[in-house]
Amino acid sequence: MPSDLESSMQSLITVFHKYASKDGDQYFLSRSQFRTLAESELANFLKSQKDPCAVDTIMNSLDSNRDGRVDFNEYVSLVVGLSVACEQCFQMHLKQNKPSAAAKK
Repeated sequence: MPSDLESSMQSLITVFHKYASKDGDQYFLSRSQFRTLAESELANFLKSQKDPCAVDTIMNSLDSNRDGRVDFNEYVSLVVGLSVACEQCFQMHLKQNKPSAAAKK
């Protein structure tokens, strides 16, 4: 039975290939495939974005080699970046909800 982390890695890989394989090239996400992935798999994240062009902005920032596609390495950088941002929000939330020393007395 895979560990939680192994299951997460498997899910990360499976999601990428689920969307990349729709147009025949399983190693890249086209702009439309990336949009579909983002709108399906990151729907809650996108709801919180104020920029209506958020998906295009993300795609442009991920496409580091400017070939109009997102490869697996570029995709992973998105997931890592979002994970880091979420963890930072989690830490900030913990600090805000931690009772102060004065309140404990």
